[in-house]
Amino acid sequence: MATAPERAAARLPLRTPRRGYGFVLLLIVVTYVLALQADRPWIVAVVLFVQTGTVWQALRVSRARPGLRIAATVVFVLAIVLAVAGLFADVETLYGLTFLASSVLYLVAPISIVLDIGFRRGVDQQTMFGALAAYLLIGMAFGFAYACLGALQPGPLFGENGDPTMSQALFFSFVTMTTTGYGNQVPAGNPAQSIAVLEALIGQLFLVTALAKVVENWRPRGWHRNDQPGDDADQAAADPGSPGRAAER
Repeated sequence: MATAPERAAARLPLRTPRRGYGFVLLLIVVTYVLALQADRPWIVAVVLFVQTGTVWQALRVSRARPGLRIAATVVFVLAIVLAVAGLFADVETLYGLTFLASSVLYLVAPISIVLDIGFRRGVDQQTMFGALAAYLLIGMAFGFAYACLGALQPGPLFGENGDPTMSQALFFSFVTMTTTGYGNQVPAGNPAQSIAVLEALIGQLFLVTALAKVVENWRPRGWHRNDQPGDDADQAAADPGSPGRAAER
């Protein structure tokens, strides 16, 4: 007789697996590498365009809901306007707003990915890729948020260490999200300190819930336990309530 969790899982809508999260991961890596060199307006514009493609691919693969698609489209348009404006005007405020748009874009995509993989009954390679992509997108979203604060707030983000470069902001973000805490970069005040606390909480909650659940249930093809001949018979013999033992009795 099916248990309550099994009956609840059976009622979930079955989603046909769709490939594409591997390509999302590749785009995330490309964006990260480009962001490390984002010290000129045209590089920032290129990063933003690659981000747009990354988020579009993530929303497509995850079958994003109409509301998320509309929100992403609005941010897409604003991001393009800011990127083009940044090519002709070297203004710190434009940098900050561009990084803000980047942060919002990378926060929209993980929501859609988590909703997609959460409704899959099985766990396969694409589910693993999707969970990893969502985790990396969250880390990069907070990294762009720190770069935005460094460009917009009046004082230096890291106090005596000054404002972070894009590479330093991403480094600080992933160190915070994984709670590694090297201590070489520390926000001087709020709102950066509060955002860092929020990121650490989100990162740990994601690891102990979504990602841990995926890893626990993933069974790669060919990695089957008890697949040796005779294992089923041995298990049946060891189980007093099995049909085989009942027949013997």
